[in-house]
Amino acid sequence: MLQRLVFLLIVLLIQSSFLFEISSALQEGKTCILNDNCDAGLHCETCLANNNLRPRCSRTQPINPISKVKGLPFNKYAWLTTHNSFARLGQVSKTGSVILAPTNQQDSVTSQLANGVRGFMLDMYDFENNIWLCHSFDGTCFNFTAFQPAVNVLREIQVFLENNKDEVVTIIIEDYVKSPKGLTKVFNAAGLQKFMFPVTRMPKIGGDWPTLDDMIQQNQRLLVFTSDRSKEATEGIAYQWKYMVENQYGNGGLKVGACPNRAQSAPMSDKSKSLVLVNHFPDAPDLVVACRQNSAPLLESIKACYQAAGQRWPNFIAVDFYKRSDGGGAPQAVDVSNGNLICGCDNFAACKANGECG
Repeated sequence: MLQRLVFLLIVLLIQSSFLFEISSALQEGKTCILNDNCDAGLHCETCLANNNLRPRCSRTQPINPISKVKGLPFNKYAWLTTHNSFARLGQVSKTGSVILAPTNQQDSVTSQLANGVRGFMLDMYDFENNIWLCHSFDGTCFNFTAFQPAVNVLREIQVFLENNKDEVVTIIIEDYVKSPKGLTKVFNAAGLQKFMFPVTRMPKIGGDWPTLDDMIQQNQRLLVFTSDRSKEATEGIAYQWKYMVENQYGNGGLKVGACPNRAQSAPMSDKSKSLVLVNHFPDAPDLVVACRQNSAPLLESIKACYQAAGQRWPNFIAVDFYKRSDGGGAPQAVDVSNGNLICGCDNFAACKANGECG
């Protein structure tokens, strides 16, 4: 009887301790029940792929680098980037069809922006006499691979830029648009043309970009890159691999200790391109496994790519299901990159407002 009372007392003490803990916002790594239990920038989840059954507060947001330092060249910052940003889990096609294409993210672009995502990978196609966002194949969009007209997502970005005058956003287009001036028309329709950073100001031989302060003051706060080389001459939209190096996407980019360039990119070590993009996602997106991939393996990946890129930390870190991790995740990887880029710290949290580590 006494043993049972002692056991019940211990259980009650543990429960009361846990209830006291969740009565206030919890920090990263703490046991939680609901998202609301966790502090700002965190949510509550488990990572079964890492055999972690305990729900814990995990990060969904990096530290915004402009909160401390805005006076550096654009290529001295790192940005959380979502792969197939538009391909949201559970979404129904605006055509009314069921979507059979894989999905890569859990929330809307508006939500991603609120969580500190500043790089967006968008696949654009000609479809139904318009420009659509599709996750498709063979360069053709179908009802079952079409998510929505591109202008819808671009307007989400336009609203964000209108309401956040100090923010800079990058769009990287996988471009299957063949209609004349198709990209120009959709960016104009979304009201984004006035924010676009001009190709004429982009460094051509590996020099530093204008400072973030300058881009903000000039209101040139939207960088747009296309995979179609011809669009730079015909529409004034930058050809992606003229300005950045990029590692292999998919399973080929997940090899431990390696960081091969994708076929269209110059070698990662080519410093005539000022920007570095690191992809870290599999061929087939997997919501369950993403929490493991976005944790320790992601940190190892950016370190391998740092070496491959001639000791340059990535400016864009692209992942699937950016909110999924076993703790710090993709936001932590961005903070590590920003810490090294901006002040020489191993984490941006240690950077001071004057750009020093401390």
